[in-house]
Amino acid sequence: MDFIKSISLANLPTKIEKLEQLSKELNHDIYIKRDDQTGLELSGNKIRKLEFAVKEALDKGCDYLITCGGIQSNHCRATAAVAAKLGLGAYLVLRGSEDNELEGNYFFDKLLGAKIRFVTAEEYSNSRMEIMEEIKNKLEKEGHKAYIIPEGASNGIGSLGYCKAMEEILRQEEELGVKFDAIAVAVGSGGTYAGLYYANHMNKNDSVIYGINVCNDADYFKGRVLELLKEISTYTGEEIHVNKEDIDIVDGYVGKGYALSRQEEIDFIHKLAKQEGIILDPVYTGKAMYGLVEEIKKGRFNRHKNILFIHTGGIFGWNSFARSLL
Repeated sequence: MDFIKSISLANLPTKIEKLEQLSKELNHDIYIKRDDQTGLELSGNKIRKLEFAVKEALDKGCDYLITCGGIQSNHCRATAAVAAKLGLGAYLVLRGSEDNELEGNYFFDKLLGAKIRFVTAEEYSNSRMEIMEEIKNKLEKEGHKAYIIPEGASNGIGSLGYCKAMEEILRQEEELGVKFDAIAVAVGSGGTYAGLYYANHMNKNDSVIYGINVCNDADYFKGRVLELLKEISTYTGEEIHVNKEDIDIVDGYVGKGYALSRQEEIDFIHKLAKQEGIILDPVYTGKAMYGLVEEIKKGRFNRHKNILFIHTGGIFGWNSFARSLL
């Protein structure tokens, strides 16, 4: 899929390393792909998606990026950073209010100069696209041309970033002399999973792609992934035919809800940090890796020899409440 245009923003390829102590503890070979190291301001998985989405925006002559997310959205922060880097404007629709503590991703959004519109949870759930269209129309009246990026850049064009990442993994397998028969990733909007799944299928690779949802439920994401696979095909020209039953979403680890931490999740992140020197975030990777480890203990992964977990970043998502649980 190299024929699809993108721009170079991330530090790639990201390295893959074995989690030696955790592997010994669980009697499975567990590896981690460090997509938390795609950059600093541009850190995490979202930047891979933005390489494709922002290229499309530039090709259309846009000078403003509009997107949305929670108050601690990694995607919104990455979009603000890309906009600043490329001399574009950024307008963020954030679920929350100005009363939120000025910390983490919200702090960096402001530091990077993004304009922000706060909306309620209800407005975000029911009307975020209409709100972004309204902002787009307002900017056009001011002489700008804006490009709307959906939540998490999880659409057809954005998901291509993880089609490319899957091909990167296949090359690294050859370099490392390791075959990953299971690949696991946090699922928050579906685009990362969909990109990995599509490229895995197109390359006739027999790895099982597991998503561990951090919000909603498995049925919701199975449906969403099927939609995204169709969207991807509008760019590649090659549709794949799968059913809901083919999509492996590991449910049961949302906990208290999106971006809400439980003590056991924070304890696990703390344990892994001391064990491997790797820091996960409480919103995405902490919940997902906790779920992966629990499922390994239950025997769900017994048929797999080498398991790869994608560290999708998110360190700026640590808020005061999550820190208080340490």
